[in-house]
Amino acid sequence: MPDSPLSSRTVLVTGATSGIGLETARLLAERGATVLLHGRTAEEARAAADRLVATAGIDAGQLCTYAADFTRLDEVESLAHKVVTEHPHLDVLVNNAGIAAPERHTVTADGNEIAFQVNFLAHYLLTCLLEPALTSAPGGRVVNVSSALHRTASIQWSDPNRSRSYSRLAAYAQSQLALTVFAADPRVTAVSVHPGACETALLPLYAHEGAPATEGAAHVVRLCDPAVEIVNGAYYDRDARVEPAPAATEDRTVRRLNRLAEVLVGRTA
Repeated sequence: MPDSPLSSRTVLVTGATSGIGLETARLLAERGATVLLHGRTAEEARAAADRLVATAGIDAGQLCTYAADFTRLDEVESLAHKVVTEHPHLDVLVNNAGIAAPERHTVTADGNEIAFQVNFLAHYLLTCLLEPALTSAPGGRVVNVSSALHRTASIQWSDPNRSRSYSRLAAYAQSQLALTVFAADPRVTAVSVHPGACETALLPLYAHEGAPATEGAAHVVRLCDPAVEIVNGAYYDRDARVEPAPAATEDRTVRRLNRLAEVLVGRTA
C-alpha cells in the first residue's frame, strides 16, 4: 500500500510473536511500514517473521527481527542499543509485550515482581533508551497497549513487588496502571489503549470469550497512523478517547512513578 501514511515509517512492536502483537505487525507491514518484530528469543522472532511472509504475503525486506527476554533488564538494554544503531530514525514504538501475573509471587533476577517488570519496567527502560531514535517529527509517537483493568489498580509505592500481600489480578492491574501513567510522561509523545478483550493468552483475566486478535490490533494500528492526531497522555478504549483512571494523568503520580521506575531499572546512581 505505497500511498498509505504508514509507508516509509519504521515501527518497533514488542511482543510481536503472537496475539495482538503479531496482528499489529501484519497490519502495519500491509500498510507499507518497516516493522521491527521483537520476540522473547531470536527463534520466536524469526518464526513470526517467516509466518508473516508465508501466510500474509509480507515482503521479507519490510521485517527485521530482534530478541530480548523482558525478565532480564540487561537484555532490554542490549535490544535498545541494537535498535538505535541499526535504525537511528524510529517513528513509532508499540509497547505491547505482556504477561499475566503468575499464581505464585515471582521475582525476576533483577529483583522485581515479574508482571511489573515485563509489562511496565522493561517498556519504561526501552522507551527511555530509544528516546534518541524516536523522531520528534509530526506523527512520531509511543503507543502503550494497556488494559481497562488499570481502573481497578493502585500502585503500592512502598511495596511495588507486592511481597507483603500478593494477588495475581492486583499485580497485573498495577502493571497496567503504571503503563497508562507512563503515557503521560512529557519526554515523549505517547498514548495508551485498551484494545478490548481479545482471544490471546491474557483473555482469562477478562472474560471467557473475546474478539479476534486482529480486531484489537486494528485499534493499535490506528494510533500508529501519523494521520491520526493524538494528545500526549491520552487514553483510548478501543477507538474511543476516554478519561483514564484519575491517577493516570496526575502530574504528581507521573513524577513519582518516574522516580520509582528509575530506581527499579537501575538508572540512578
